[in-house]
Amino acid sequence: MRITVVGAGFVGLANAMLLAQHHAVTVLDIDPARVAALNARRPSVHDALAEQWLRERSDMQLTATTDAAAALAQADVVFIATPTDYDPVTNAFDTRSVEAVVTQTLAAHPSSTLVIKSTVPVGFTARLRATHGTERIIFSPEFLREGLALHDNLYPSRIVVGERGPRGQQVAELLRAGCQRPDVPVLLTNATEAEAIKLFANTYLAMRVAFFNELDTYAATHGLDTRQIIDGVCLDPRIGPGYNNPSFGYGGYCLPKDTKQLLANYRDVPQNLIAAIVAANATRKDFIADDVLRRLAALPSRPNGAAPTVGVYRLVMKQGSDNFRASAIQGVMKRLKAKGVPVIVYEPAYDGEHFFHSPVLRDLAAFKAQADLILANRRAPELADVADKIYTRDLFGADA
Repeated sequence: MRITVVGAGFVGLANAMLLAQHHAVTVLDIDPARVAALNARRPSVHDALAEQWLRERSDMQLTATTDAAAALAQADVVFIATPTDYDPVTNAFDTRSVEAVVTQTLAAHPSSTLVIKSTVPVGFTARLRATHGTERIIFSPEFLREGLALHDNLYPSRIVVGERGPRGQQVAELLRAGCQRPDVPVLLTNATEAEAIKLFANTYLAMRVAFFNELDTYAATHGLDTRQIIDGVCLDPRIGPGYNNPSFGYGGYCLPKDTKQLLANYRDVPQNLIAAIVAANATRKDFIADDVLRRLAALPSRPNGAAPTVGVYRLVMKQGSDNFRASAIQGVMKRLKAKGVPVIVYEPAYDGEHFFHSPVLRDLAAFKAQADLILANRRAPELADVADKIYTRDLFGADA
C-alpha cells in the first residue's frame, strides 16, 4: 500500500516510521531542511529511538519530499499530522493546515482515505465530511509523548479510530500491524466521539497535574512536607502513583491548547471543572513567580548594588525534549521579568542570542557563576554542584 504522511514533526515521523515497516511511505513536509534530514536518515525532531531506527533499519520503506502534487496523487492513504495551534482570537484550534491538505488530496486523488492525526475540535471531522461530501475522512487521535513518540507508537496504550465501518477497520489494522504489542486494545468509534476522547484524555492529565501542583502550593504555603502528603494520597489504589510530581505548571504543545479547546467546546454546556483546570495553570505560575520573588528578596544584593540575577535552566517543556512551545518555565520567566528581575537563560538547544530579551548562555559553568538563583522545573545531575542555588518543586525526578 502507498501511504503519504503529511508533516514531519514528532507525530508525523512516528507514524511514518511505524507504517514504513510494511508499506512504502512518503513523508511530505513544507520544510526542505526537515525533508533533507529524513532522506539522510536523520530525524527532524528529538527522539532517541527514531534516531536509532533511522540509522539501523534499512528495511524501512521511507522517503521524504516537498512535492505535494506527487506525494498526494499516488497515495492510497494519507495521514495528516500538521500543526493545529490554539488561536486565542478565534478561541479554537487553527485547523487551516488540515483543511488545506484534505482539499489538495481530494483534488489530486479522490479515492484516497484521509486519516487526521492532528488534534482537532469536537465535531470538526463531521463538518469536513459534509463540506467535501465524502465519508473518506477519518479522525484517529494520537497519544504520543514528545521524545518517546516512536516508542509509544510501537507499544501503544490503545488504538482509537473514529470510523466504525470497514474503512475504520482497515486504518486500525494498519496501525496495529506496525506495533509490537499484540494485545493492544482497539476501539472503533464515531468520528466526533474520537475527537472528544483525545481532548478529554489530555484534559484529565492536565487536571491531575494541576491537582498535585495545587497540593504542593498548599503545602508550601503552610510549611508542610509535600512529599509526605503525596506519598500518602497516592497509596490509595483508586488514585495510584504517577503523574503526581509537582512542577511549574503543565506545559508543552498539547495540554495547554487541548484544555482550552475543550473549554471552548463547552461554550453552551454547563461546567465548572474544565474552566478551573485551565485557570489553575496560570494560578500555579503566579504562585511560583511570587515564591521566587520572596526568595530573591532574602538574597543579599551584589557588591555593586545590582539586584540578584535569576537563571532559567532550560526552556524545554520536559526532559529529553527539544520543544520550547508553551513550557511552564517560560510563563514563570515572563512574570519575573515583568517585575524587573534580571534573567539569564541556559539553553544549549536554542540558536538565538536572546530569548524574550534575556541573554542565552550555552556555557553551563558561566551560567552557574552568573545566576544567584537558578530555576529548574526538573532537577538535573549537572546542577548538583550548585544545589544551594536551585529553586524547583520537583520531588520525584520525573516529568509527571
